[in-house]
Amino acid sequence: MKKLQRVGLLTFLLSAAPFSFAQSAPQVQVAVNGEYVTFPDALPYVNPSTQRTMVPARFVAEKLGLGMQWNPQTSQVTLRKEPDTIQLTIGQDYALVNGKKVHFDAPAVLRSNRTMVPLRFISELFDARIEWLAERNLVAITTSGHASAVPPASVPPAPDSTWQHRRSTWLWDASLLYTQQEQIIQFASEHQLSAIYLQIDRDIPPTVYQQFIRKAQEKQIAVEALEGRPQWAFPASHGELKAFINWVRAYNASVAAQERFAGLHFDIEPYILPEWKSNRDKIVQSWMDTVRLIEKDMRSSGLTLTLDIPFWLHQVKVPGTDYSLSAWMLEKADAVVIMDYRNVALGNDGIIANAHPILREAATLKKQVIVAVETAPSAEGPHTSFHALPLQTMKTELQLAKEHLEHYASFAGFAIHDYNHWVRLKQGGS
Repeated sequence: MKKLQRVGLLTFLLSAAPFSFAQSAPQVQVAVNGEYVTFPDALPYVNPSTQRTMVPARFVAEKLGLGMQWNPQTSQVTLRKEPDTIQLTIGQDYALVNGKKVHFDAPAVLRSNRTMVPLRFISELFDARIEWLAERNLVAITTSGHASAVPPASVPPAPDSTWQHRRSTWLWDASLLYTQQEQIIQFASEHQLSAIYLQIDRDIPPTVYQQFIRKAQEKQIAVEALEGRPQWAFPASHGELKAFINWVRAYNASVAAQERFAGLHFDIEPYILPEWKSNRDKIVQSWMDTVRLIEKDMRSSGLTLTLDIPFWLHQVKVPGTDYSLSAWMLEKADAVVIMDYRNVALGNDGIIANAHPILREAATLKKQVIVAVETAPSAEGPHTSFHALPLQTMKTELQLAKEHLEHYASFAGFAIHDYNHWVRLKQGGS
């Protein structure tokens, strides 16, 4: 980037030079220095009011060699490439470039949980040449020091459409943060994760969590504090539950915004206890009391609440009523993750069929449902896990499931249980 005494010229370029494309064309494609930019979820689009092309900041910035940080508390994106720093705030029509205002005519916006910025703004700041190939609906960006190069039409970008919703995973071993932070973040970034459910070990120093969450947020990955066990459904364990909530709240209050947990994530599964069969209504009532306690203790915390529930919970009724327990849980939570542990999409007992009932309930209640699948070994039969199958098999089945489930407004994506087993899935067939 040239020194910012050129801010005045940049302002003129950004405000005076129109840069819009035909809205009737298919998806806008972007190439930087001859390489297509892959957009895994939110796609480039033309803002109809400004006629400017908006692109996900993270992926174009990475191609241009910029580092990017996202601060959810201030809704601000910071782009860095020595010696320069660019700050954009969602909704504002200017950026701070090394502390000086540079105006543009299309403010940064959030779309599909991605920060979208005007393409020309980034490109002009970095002295890039922009070409519009209308016949291919392609924006070709060439930066200083590179020869003009346009990738061949025969190899268009191929975003993994399976993941055009959120993707998340569970990380049950917090001790991995001592030695594997970079590997975990790299895996999460490469697989376009939007959330990691991290089980809390209070013996681990807070500084370790601070480092990990800060790195995750730089990649726009939220970290939820995960905890729970079947016994938490009973009053005898409420002290332990409250201690967990209080620890997270105290931690969040003591660290910077970019180092905070985004939410609390509870995995309480009392139905695996032997008493479930003999005294289910009593256990259900106690489980509901526990969720009420969680709801009460989380008030004014600024944290989201996510509950893990089995896909069949709609069949269980709130004691004394015809109301499903899954709908009751949806009312209390911001989102639920349904443990839809099957390794085929189709069929009467496949991922799709098992997800329908709770997705319908959530759509009515205007809540979100994340559909989870298993990659760990399972004693419940060969149909429950992708553990022994190639990675491509899971991707194929989830793509099929997505095509059947994405019409639900409540469908919020997929979660893969869990990180340790997912990362070891066989690559065969991919």
